[in-house]
Amino acid sequence: MDVEIRRSKRRKKTIEIRLREDKIEVLAPADISDGDLNAHIARFRSRMEMRKSRDDSYLEQRAMRLNMKYLGGVISWKSISYSDKMERRYGSCTPSNGTIRISPRLRSMPVWVEDYVIVHELAHMIEPNHGPRFWSLVNRYPLAERARGFLMAMDMCRRNTMRK
Repeated sequence: MDVEIRRSKRRKKTIEIRLREDKIEVLAPADISDGDLNAHIARFRSRMEMRKSRDDSYLEQRAMRLNMKYLGGVISWKSISYSDKMERRYGSCTPSNGTIRISPRLRSMPVWVEDYVIVHELAHMIEPNHGPRFWSLVNRYPLAERARGFLMAMDMCRRNTMRK
């Protein structure tokens, strides 16, 4: 992928890296060294590669690990998969047939946010509603509150861009 670097004398400390169509766009301070800038770009490329590798088998492995670590390994499911039909919700679960569906939008979010959604849907296998017992299961995941805040912010941004 091509990299376009734009240096600015007004930019003092931050580096902004974003994906634009078929290239990586980098906005950087004018005085940053090429070595430091290349290290940032390499980390960005690495994160992008990791996101591409998230598939249904990845979800299965994550769900097994999270089930063992936070839910005592007691939950079983028939399938967990990404579903392109998930346009509004981040995840859904049908306990009666043991299926969990995850929005592919989560691939572009931090792994800890996707892990929260997986734990949330796994908890529905035990407790189908959002009552106190359900939340006590979900809150075993230590980043639950932080992930909920992240997703709320994402929803707010999405709604604001839809209005424009």
